[in-house]
Amino acid sequence: MEKDIDIRECTTLEELAACVDLQREVFALPEIELSPVRHFVVTKNAGGFILGAYDHEQLVGFVLSVPAFLRSEKAFYSHMTAVKAEYQSYGIGGRLKWGQRDWALKHGVNFVKWTFEPWKARNAYFNLEKLGATMREYERNFYGTDYSTAPQGAGSIGLASDRLFAEWDLKSEKVESLAAGEKFVEKKEPVVSIEVPNNWFALLAKSTDEALAVQARIRRDFELAFGQGLVARGFLRDEEHPTYLLY
Repeated sequence: MEKDIDIRECTTLEELAACVDLQREVFALPEIELSPVRHFVVTKNAGGFILGAYDHEQLVGFVLSVPAFLRSEKAFYSHMTAVKAEYQSYGIGGRLKWGQRDWALKHGVNFVKWTFEPWKARNAYFNLEKLGATMREYERNFYGTDYSTAPQGAGSIGLASDRLFAEWDLKSEKVESLAAGEKFVEKKEPVVSIEVPNNWFALLAKSTDEALAVQARIRRDFELAFGQGLVARGFLRDEEHPTYLLY
């Protein structure tokens, strides 16, 4: 079921302030970690853009695209994508990302990059199989230790904010196929697979120590695979064993 959502650029101070409020609601970060209105304004005036998803006049999602220079070419760094909780089952995140692609191509940019948490299967499937992004870079503790994810009463226990970098070649064969609504079939067989939890939050609630061990194993597996020159290009969605596929 789809909602009648309008995707359009956020340009006014009021619209950008609404993005900050939505960011606060969706990510539940400490106030000091939030990107302020000034950051959105500077991004827009430096050549970036912010797309909003609107249910009539209510902002229900946005994607922030920061101008960048990557791989010796103009690019956008997709700093954050946020959708209100009650709107997260309507494909709005996908519409925002495809809108981001359209806007980038229209302005002569063919490459977008962003980070995400490697252990979250839903995000991995979305990035790899819904959008056609690839991964070849893993960064340890990218934002510093994250204490906000520790269960209540866990004291000083925190998780390293490891991140995978999603690389979105906007004119790649897979991305072109997915953009056209066509199914893409990988021609080669994967040489390495890396399993992740089906429900990271359930694991975290069950045992922080177990979550830390899983995180360490995922980190080790990716660093070994990327060290061998492999690239993550697919994801197997499975309730028991969701798995990255590397080629």
